[in-house]
Amino acid sequence: MKKGRFTKTEQEFIKNNHREMSNLEIATHLDRDPVSVQSYIKEKIGTNTLDDREIEALHDLKNRPFWKELQKQFTEEELQSLLYHWSRIITQFRDDVLPTEELQIIDAIKLEILMNRALTSQQTNVRDIQRYEDLVTEEKSKSLEIQDKDYIYSLERQVAVLRAAQESLTRDYRDLQTKKASMLKDLKATREQRIKRLEDSKQTFIGWVRNLMSNPDVRRQIGTDMEKMRLAMDAEKNRLSEYHKYEDGNLDQPFLTPDTVKDDN
Repeated sequence: MKKGRFTKTEQEFIKNNHREMSNLEIATHLDRDPVSVQSYIKEKIGTNTLDDREIEALHDLKNRPFWKELQKQFTEEELQSLLYHWSRIITQFRDDVLPTEELQIIDAIKLEILMNRALTSQQTNVRDIQRYEDLVTEEKSKSLEIQDKDYIYSLERQVAVLRAAQESLTRDYRDLQTKKASMLKDLKATREQRIKRLEDSKQTFIGWVRNLMSNPDVRRQIGTDMEKMRLAMDAEKNRLSEYHKYEDGNLDQPFLTPDTVKDDN
């Protein structure tokens, strides 16, 4: 059984066959330890349902110099979300992304993660507010003689602080949402822009005729191209109308019509 790192040929085989073959079948074919094959698939390819381009995008991001900085900035769960959005966006752009656009994509994903943080904090605040208010209600339900006024005041102050934080989180979320929408617009990644790009690529027949009538240079060029095509077609018709001797020795006309048939008599 072979040991050591997988060769490029072995890596390519695993990449192309890990969906159709089991780890044991791959290991048997490569004469490798099944555990090492399983570890390679898990670390380098993953067990998700991403297509090849998305998997390649994931590995590409992890090999970037700034990946270590991203690992310091986000939790493991947030990094998984970042990787997911990165691979999907890169695939959407069909890998036609410039370096500056890569930074824009990363920043847009960061904003998405920060928005999720804000929503998570909001949800935590809502639960805390409800819990404190329940405690206040419980304390106030007691008779006045045994109520702890300081305790009630402390709880109500906590509720006020949480409500203020809730408003701040809401503002932060809206600001992040606005920034993300602006960034996606700059990347031309919104649905409206994609549809507009498709619509702009379409030209009606009336518009084409109008452009033809108003632009004599275009008419002249089209006329020249059409005449060249006609002359080339006539020349090829004449060539194919002549007798041609094939490799098997037969003599015939490749282009045979009532107009091109030759009178052997």
